[in-house]
Amino acid sequence: MDDATFQQQLLALKQEFPSLRTTTFGRSLLGRPLYALRFGKGQRHLLLAGAFHGMEHLTTSLLLRYSRSLIGELLPCRVTIIPMVNPDGVAIQTGGWQKAGRFGALVQKISHGDTTHWQANGRGVDLNHNFDAGWQDLHRREQESGITGPGPTRFGGLYPESEPETQALCQLCRKEQFSLAIAFHSQGEEIYWEYGPYTPDISLQIAREMAKRSGYALENPQGLAVGGGMKDWFICAFHRPAFTVEVGKGKNPLPEQALEEIYPKMKNMLDALLCKTP
Repeated sequence: MDDATFQQQLLALKQEFPSLRTTTFGRSLLGRPLYALRFGKGQRHLLLAGAFHGMEHLTTSLLLRYSRSLIGELLPCRVTIIPMVNPDGVAIQTGGWQKAGRFGALVQKISHGDTTHWQANGRGVDLNHNFDAGWQDLHRREQESGITGPGPTRFGGLYPESEPETQALCQLCRKEQFSLAIAFHSQGEEIYWEYGPYTPDISLQIAREMAKRSGYALENPQGLAVGGGMKDWFICAFHRPAFTVEVGKGKNPLPEQALEEIYPKMKNMLDALLCKTP
């Protein structure tokens, strides 16, 4: 799903269900709106976010379908869904370097003209390396691995929260004080639940329930996947549960047809959490 199709589907959903609450909480580097969909009432507040990486836009399709299932439901808590954190990255991955606007020449150069596996935002910063959680150590490890500047993936920027997409999401989290957050990625059918000493004791209990409902495995990230991510930052900043869920199995970008197999597992996992958000 490209960013234009996402906006069309969101508009169609809003027209079909006028009661659907949608807001924009910021704009991407290239000016694309960052949308949030809001459901339910109550003190507890769950955040679900997807498409941090350009080629993982299947998570947008999954979150839009889950959003449809929540419309009109009497929920025991509030739910905020951000289907596409990185619309510029999705546009570049699906439409080529020409979608990078004023950064087109840069994207063409560092992708060698092939954006099939583009993960980063419009100027080659990997948003899931740009959050302020162990960022300095991650930056050092990036450099030791030869990642010293903008690229299709794994470059965490010049400093934490350097990117408008990261800034906007962090500001939203600070404002809303979510009870729990889940970042959706692909692929692997894995759940990451822990990051450092601020991980709440209840996180493992919740992660086990998520694994039971989905059939996914509980794992710990390795190498350059440690630190710098939204899940890591949320745990450090708020000392509340946060999770990374790697949906599906295969090779990224997962095909849109994989949604039919992935969605029931994801829905089963999330439905069980709605009543159990701490």
